[in-house]
Amino acid sequence: MNILTTKLPGVLIIEPVVFRDERGWFLETYHAPKYQNGGIPLSFVQDNCSLSVRGTLRGLHAQLSRPQGKLVRVIKGEIFDVAVDIRPDSPTFASWESVLLTAENFKQLYVPPGFAHGFCVLSDIAEVEYKCTDVYVPGDEIAIAWNDEQIGIDWPMASPILSQKDAAGQSLQMLVGQLSELPI
Repeated sequence: MNILTTKLPGVLIIEPVVFRDERGWFLETYHAPKYQNGGIPLSFVQDNCSLSVRGTLRGLHAQLSRPQGKLVRVIKGEIFDVAVDIRPDSPTFASWESVLLTAENFKQLYVPPGFAHGFCVLSDIAEVEYKCTDVYVPGDEIAIAWNDEQIGIDWPMASPILSQKDAAGQSLQMLVGQLSELPI
């Protein structure tokens, strides 16, 4: 396994070892001791899976009182995956990192607590699985505007398909007061 650091401390790109032969392939998608030694110290308590069509953008999402770390991978299709530092006192506040996750490249993105997460679908459909370090708490989640100018993500699409929640996402600037109370 190869773990790549990014410009955002704690945000990691994982390249698992894939064993291929005439039958197909095999890989470990998670191995707690290896991932902990690689810089992912928290345990995962919830697994999620989504299916989305081309042009869908999900995010940017985070929880306030129970921030989640997420280990994201694609099992079908291709996504442009993004992590945004939303810790107001961080030197990388409002900075973002992206990676192309595909079913073929097997890469994973670790988004630590204190970061917002979002992705857009580049293939006809995409199945995305992710592990979370805390459970989902309805009413605790925030949606940051996908096109927030302060963040300036260079999304590979101009007019994504959004949920009502994501279409109503707030600017990072409007959320700063709430973000200062993140327990991280």
